[in-house]
Amino acid sequence: MASFRDLLARTRQSAFGQIQNLFVKSDITPETWDDLEALLLQADVGVATTDLLIERLKARAEAEDIKLADQLKKVLKEEMVKLLDHHIFQSGYYQSTRLLEVIMVIGVNGSGKTTSIPKLTKIYQKHGRKVILAAADTFRAAAIDQLQVWGERAGVPVIAGDPNSDPGAVAYNAIQASYARKADTLIVDTAGRLHTKHNLMQELKKINNVLNRSVHQAPHQTLLVIDATNGQNAITQAKGFADAVGITGAIITKLDGTPKGGVALSIAHDLNVPILFLGTGEKIDTIHEFDARQFVDDLFE
Repeated sequence: MASFRDLLARTRQSAFGQIQNLFVKSDITPETWDDLEALLLQADVGVATTDLLIERLKARAEAEDIKLADQLKKVLKEEMVKLLDHHIFQSGYYQSTRLLEVIMVIGVNGSGKTTSIPKLTKIYQKHGRKVILAAADTFRAAAIDQLQVWGERAGVPVIAGDPNSDPGAVAYNAIQASYARKADTLIVDTAGRLHTKHNLMQELKKINNVLNRSVHQAPHQTLLVIDATNGQNAITQAKGFADAVGITGAIITKLDGTPKGGVALSIAHDLNVPILFLGTGEKIDTIHEFDARQFVDDLFE
């Protein structure tokens, strides 16, 4: 399985490689800040997140009497870790006192949403959880078939309906099946048309409401799958999903396919949600728990 370092190779060799070249033993000048800002934007860190990082660096440079550019590298890395680190994977993260934990997975078509679900399944299984999947993306027959194939590979039941059937009904049936089979984790796939389609958001709200009425405080997690190659467009899409059903965490896919891996910083800051996992390929075990410090180290080293 690819390491963080492998995933970030294209980003490290492009914009962040040039950022490294700024950190030389010379005085910090206005051009240093201008160049750093331009390169962060080039890496798809985003305007708001770039402005915040530059503001924090300038404040620390003044407070800590930093005069040379090579001293900024350590400070920049520290500030990036602060943006990314939500301390998610603590002891007991995968444990739950609930009879049934419900996880809803959302994202646009093509983001890697449906293939991320079996990867999550394997992780939860490794932590002793009994998982059932719900194929509530009923608008694409291929999505139902795909999830059923993955379910077989992961050895978990998939509750599905006919194509174009009511996705809320599928979600409800999956909850009943989870109780009947004594599963403690239900992962619900959902449709992923673009956020500009009002009917998609209404369907997601409907599924959300069905889950909430059927299980106390469900969905307990709403995970957004984001294709890193879409860059800032993915942030715009994400905000549409956040407004409709809320987001508790993000899964970033295809990070190895873009030189603009700085979008992870924008996701963490602009959406104010933790990045939980990085999807790293098509195989069922190609997923990483997100580690902010390792991610930042591998951007630079």
